[in-house]
Amino acid sequence: MEPTPSQATAPRAPRPYDAPARRLPVPPLAAALAALLLGSVVCGVGLGSAGVSWGETVRYLAAGVTGGTLPADEFAGYTVVWELRFPRALLAAVVGAGLSAIGVAVQALVRNALADPFVLGISSGAAVGANAVLLFGAAGALGVWALSTSAFVCALLAMALVYAAARTPHGLTPLRLVLTGTAMYYGFSAVTTLMVFSADRGEAARSAVMWLLGSLSGAGWPSVPLAAAAVAVAVVHLWLAAGRLNALAMGDETAAALGVDAGRLRRELFLVVAAVAGAVVAVSGAIGFVGLLVPHVTRMLVGADHRRVMAVAPLLGAVLLVWADVLSRVLIAPVELPVGAITAVLGVPGFVLLMRRNGYSFGGGV
Repeated sequence: MEPTPSQATAPRAPRPYDAPARRLPVPPLAAALAALLLGSVVCGVGLGSAGVSWGETVRYLAAGVTGGTLPADEFAGYTVVWELRFPRALLAAVVGAGLSAIGVAVQALVRNALADPFVLGISSGAAVGANAVLLFGAAGALGVWALSTSAFVCALLAMALVYAAARTPHGLTPLRLVLTGTAMYYGFSAVTTLMVFSADRGEAARSAVMWLLGSLSGAGWPSVPLAAAAVAVAVVHLWLAAGRLNALAMGDETAAALGVDAGRLRRELFLVVAAVAGAVVAVSGAIGFVGLLVPHVTRMLVGADHRRVMAVAPLLGAVLLVWADVLSRVLIAPVELPVGAITAVLGVPGFVLLMRRNGYSFGGGV
């Protein structure tokens, strides 16, 4: 039967759960993001309140990489660039990549579009350990490693507690993980609040609040290798597991039909997310919105196939956090803002615009 003129010309109503009609090719997009990340790191090193010119920045970086010598009167500038700004920019890239990668994993783990790496209560557990050091001087024998070690150990303890509370004879279920993680988050946050209010050192309390909102001010070369290794291993592992993540995202029954053990995969993802979240939170504090927003933006660009998402999301997250850290240092220099506040300011309108966009399914459909 021929359509009537009104039927033929009437526009199709947009369906909010359609997959994106156009997907960008991954190899050129990943290459462009890698180049952008390299340029962003250089800009992150060159920008700051200390007066170091771009020419000096490049020269100091070259001297640091090649082991070259510099005049004695340039030692102060070299220290600012090589010992302070460069490891901080690298750590921002590592943390951004890690939060984005495990953001993808945790959204598949709990099958919830609102999930982020901190939904399991791990960050709030790490906060208890960090505040014990900042406010009360705990683990002082560890010296410069006290803060990161205490935060990481408490993050692992929080992971064990959440796993023990959420586990059933039938394994881990998405709903129980989210509910247990949320409950633990509020419990650990209450402990942290009590610690802050019971401390008698005002500057220590300010440092604790700064850490809770996310900060890279304590970044240095010792902080980079462990976090970078944890993130690199996790990104490779998740990329290799992309096919199983696709199956898990379609439901347990579909995963079983495709030969994927959903319970075993959830335990595996839980351990990966907890380990990486503990590693990055230990060196940067709880930086929000990166692990929530970046996976959705990536799916909007390349589709929901986890092979494509895992090739792009870490690079996009790294670029985002490098520039968020730059803004935290230069907006009201010499005062430094928490990085987490900057990511929230950028992330909230970005997420709202994403929700208003027709054709994006928030992770649905490979």
